[in-house]
Amino acid sequence: MNKDNIIILNLSEFDVENIGDDISDIISDFTCTLNKDVESFLHNNAIEFTRKKQSVTYLVLSGKSAQLLGYFSLTIKPITITIDVNTSISNTMRKKIERVSKFDEDSHSYTLAAYLIAQLGKNFSENVDILIDGSDLLNLAVEKIKEAQNIVGGLAVFLEAEDNEKLLEFYKSKNGFVEFGSRMSESSSEPHKLIQMIKLLK
Repeated sequence: MNKDNIIILNLSEFDVENIGDDISDIISDFTCTLNKDVESFLHNNAIEFTRKKQSVTYLVLSGKSAQLLGYFSLTIKPITITIDVNTSISNTMRKKIERVSKFDEDSHSYTLAAYLIAQLGKNFSENVDILIDGSDLLNLAVEKIKEAQNIVGGLAVFLEAEDNEKLLEFYKSKNGFVEFGSRMSESSSEPHKLIQMIKLLK
C-alpha cells in the first residue's frame, strides 16, 4: 500500500454537532458484509461516540478516488490480564507489562490502561475492499496509537475479535497479537464470544 495514496480523516477534527453532507455521504457508503456490528457502529454510533469523547473514529479514504476504504475507532480502556497455566503471555511480555500495571496477588492478575482498537473494518461496497489489505488498515490504526504513545506514553494495545479461526490467525500470526482472555459481546444482535488480544508497542 502506498501511503501517499491514502487520506485519513479524524472525525474529532470536524464539527460533530453538525456533520456536513460530505462526511455523512462517505459514512453512508460503508458496507461490511463480514460483520454487521462494525457496519452499524459507523452508521449509527461513530459520530456520537466521537462527540462524547468515548472513542475517536478515523475514516480511511483513497487519495485518488476519495472512496472510503475502511475505518477504525480508537480509545483507552483498563484491562485485566490473569496469569495462569493457560495464559499465552510469555515471561518477556509479562516483565514489560509489570512496568505499567498493578498486580493483584489474590487473583494473580495485572490491571493496566491500554489503547483499544475498538472497531476496524474494510468497506465492501462496490469491490472497494480490494484497494486495501486488512493488515494495512490495522497498521494505520497502530500508527495512530504510536502518535499518542509518543505524547503520553503507554505500552499496550488490545482488541477484541470474533471467535473465528481465520480471523484469529490474521491477528496472531500475521500481526503479532497474543490472546489473553475472552468475554461475551454486548451486541445488539445475538451475543457471542469475543477473544481478547494484546500487543506491546516498542
